[in-house]
Amino acid sequence: MLTRVKTEQEIIAMRNAGKILASVLSTLKHSVKPGMTTKDLALIAKSELKGTGGIPSFLGYQGFPDVLCVSVNEEVVHGIPGDRKINDGDIVSMDFGVTYDDMICDAAISVVVGNISNPKHARLVRDTEAALSKGINVLKNGCRVGDIASAIESSIGKQYGIVRDLVGHGVGHQLHEEPNIPNYGSPGTGMKLLSGMTIAIEPMVTMGSHKVHTDIDGWTVKTVDDSLAAHFEHTVLITDNGSEILTAL
Repeated sequence: MLTRVKTEQEIIAMRNAGKILASVLSTLKHSVKPGMTTKDLALIAKSELKGTGGIPSFLGYQGFPDVLCVSVNEEVVHGIPGDRKINDGDIVSMDFGVTYDDMICDAAISVVVGNISNPKHARLVRDTEAALSKGINVLKNGCRVGDIASAIESSIGKQYGIVRDLVGHGVGHQLHEEPNIPNYGSPGTGMKLLSGMTIAIEPMVTMGSHKVHTDIDGWTVKTVDDSLAAHFEHTVLITDNGSEILTAL
């Protein structure tokens, strides 16, 4: 399904979904600590969502078994919550989706847990979040997918690996809509985006190779060289002169 210009009512629903999602991610960001399991984080997300009117978008999506994706260190995305313990200095990425009045928002954050023993890990997280901001900054009515991709790639530079097998996407009526929004590319190329469209921009960056593989569980995507990874994502509404981040924390 190609993402389409949303009605005002649909945008209001997405704003509500985004506020709920941001609140849950903010709670997770301040709750994660050494000794917790990834399942503990999913339980917090489930508890925080209860009573908000929001529905977890990921639970049951193509068979995904939980409400939250939790990916640690070499895991890039789509980690299934379980008994993996989180250690001091781990990079933990948390990806969450909320449906409200049938409209969907999608967002992710990465954090370094506890004491930062290696400043390079903190720098990876900061630089990945900065790349997301650079991609968002080029948004406006009439911009092209390649403009976003190029801005992210330029921000990341050659010091990291940019995951190519996974990309951002349109979002709203469905969790994944066209067009794909890659994190590398050339300006002035790709589909033209219009005011009222909503997209999820999500750079996925590694400290080593850009190559990834899917674990035996059929979901967890890992770096092929076990290098650490970070992931940030926002759902963004395109406006005439810029954009509105619907999932801003």
